[in-house]
Amino acid sequence: MKGAITKLNSNSKLSSSLISSFITKKFQLSLNPIQEAQNSDFALDHVDMSTLLSICGKEGYIRLGSCLHASIIKNYEYFDPITQSNFRNVIAVWNSLISMYSKCGELYNAVKVFDEMSIRDSVSWNSMILGFLKIGEFRKGFEIFKQLQSLGICRFDQATLTTILSACDYPGRIYVCKMMHTLVLRNGYEQETSVGNALITNYFKCGCSESGRRVFYEMFDCNVITWTAVISGLAQSEFCDESLHLFSKMRCELVEPNSLTYISSLQACSGLRKLKQGRQIHGLVLKSGYQSDLCIESALMDMYSKCNCMEDACCIFDFAEEIDEISMTVILVGFAQNGMEEEAIRVFRKMSRTGIGIDANIVSAILSADLHLTLGKQIHSLVVKKSFGSNPYVSNGLINMYSKCGELTESVKVFSSMIERNSVSWNSMIAAFARHGRGFESLQLYEQMKSECVEPTDVTFLSLLQACSHVGSIEKGMGLLKSMSNVHGISPRMEHYACVVDMLGRAGNLKEAKSFIEGLPLKPGVVVWQALLGACSIHGNSDIGRYAADNLLLSEPESQTAHVLMANIYTSDGRWEDRAKVIKKMKGLGVKKETGLSWIDIHKDVHSFVVEDRVHPQAEKIYEVLEDLLKLMKDEGYVPKLNICVL
Repeated sequence: MKGAITKLNSNSKLSSSLISSFITKKFQLSLNPIQEAQNSDFALDHVDMSTLLSICGKEGYIRLGSCLHASIIKNYEYFDPITQSNFRNVIAVWNSLISMYSKCGELYNAVKVFDEMSIRDSVSWNSMILGFLKIGEFRKGFEIFKQLQSLGICRFDQATLTTILSACDYPGRIYVCKMMHTLVLRNGYEQETSVGNALITNYFKCGCSESGRRVFYEMFDCNVITWTAVISGLAQSEFCDESLHLFSKMRCELVEPNSLTYISSLQACSGLRKLKQGRQIHGLVLKSGYQSDLCIESALMDMYSKCNCMEDACCIFDFAEEIDEISMTVILVGFAQNGMEEEAIRVFRKMSRTGIGIDANIVSAILSADLHLTLGKQIHSLVVKKSFGSNPYVSNGLINMYSKCGELTESVKVFSSMIERNSVSWNSMIAAFARHGRGFESLQLYEQMKSECVEPTDVTFLSLLQACSHVGSIEKGMGLLKSMSNVHGISPRMEHYACVVDMLGRAGNLKEAKSFIEGLPLKPGVVVWQALLGACSIHGNSDIGRYAADNLLLSEPESQTAHVLMANIYTSDGRWEDRAKVIKKMKGLGVKKETGLSWIDIHKDVHSFVVEDRVHPQAEKIYEVLEDLLKLMKDEGYVPKLNICVL
């Protein structure tokens, strides 16, 4: 029969309901689907064939797709666009065949189908262009595009433009976006909404936010996709205030947001730590009925955790109908960032027991929490077992985890075994050496980092300045500070200035530290005054210490640090009356020093101690060991420092 996809029974037709049956059975790939169809009382028409080929491409069913192609060849007269009156449906079948092969990674077969087509439309050309661009064959893809332009018969359309833009939406291909934009203007497509939307998305993803804005403001017809593209682009480019402003303007224009719009606006709230606006958007989400969307739930959890509202984040997590890897990662990162490490560990262990899929992102998230060494080693074993070691973010987490647990050697091993290192990897290792007082190794690693052409970040310099502080290399430290802006174009933050003050103060150059602060290009923050006051406490300089304490109290009136360190300074100077005045003032203001707490993890059992603690069940034995150690220390010449005040 000529009205069928294959030479089936003369009175047969395979309807859409049977296609659904094929989908449900996943086309029974172990069998010959065409033979199965031949045994039935149905046949496929052109529309059914196009639908089935599209599904094969989407699901990757190359075996069924190839069988359908074989059937087309056997019944070519039915699929010849020249002889068939409904040639548009016939061409749609061939286009679906090209798309199926492209999506299944069989581009060679897609080219053969394309070359054999007697009639092609713009969809045929667009499918081939997209197929090559998607696998990174840009030269070949643009050669086909040039052929399309040169023919003059089948002119490129707006779908061609959006196809190319969607395949080249990353920074390295910004020239493609600009080239397409030129063609858009020359060929009168600037008022096509879909083309404008693609340009906005592409410009933002390529890092040209100004061009993305300009396209948006020049558009006459903006739909929800247009608004979402610019709101999302601004949020991802960290123009969060502008993103929220446009979200409000969109609602005033009576354009109904979609799920992606809400996700982008919540991302902007997360970036700005704006809890009030986040709650308002949460209310809109509830009204719109999107609250069960997995991506929106993750965005809400991220927003609440970034705004230090973990109770709300946990509420969303606990009542979610479905949990995926993204939501698990978000909640774990939230716990870690809000100092709730024990909760993060509890959830991670629960995941492991319940069999929820653990991916590299989840492992990276849990490693950002302050883990005990035993658990850290267990997670490292999991990393090895699941082959996550090649993921740089996981390895970076392992470097930090081992470093914080005092296992610097293990951090070095992880770093040395990394095949791919990013700037975070180098920063983590430089910070690890600095944290362990190995300043010279930090500086050497920085030189190696530069030799491998890895660009430093502001975090790199933070660790390097800390390293210089520990080794007393003032000249090197000041040189690094200058190179931040002069060489690398990085503006120092308050934390960098605090490191310099600490570096000068540790070396006893308190006057130079004071002069440095007075010459800063911005108003000194709390961390700067704390650094200067801490240095004064070490060297017992009450004059500059009083200066630092007064400024610290202006910035932070209830600071216990200022009072305690000043009391210690007066104690070391033997100025007991001044010390008494500080203590009296603290009592009058209701400022109390938090009790110092130390702890140690022995065989998964955490032991905590305070000063002169006698509560521990093994207190007598502990004090016996301490007395023996103190005796050994005195024999080595150690003189106890008895003039530190304990409040």
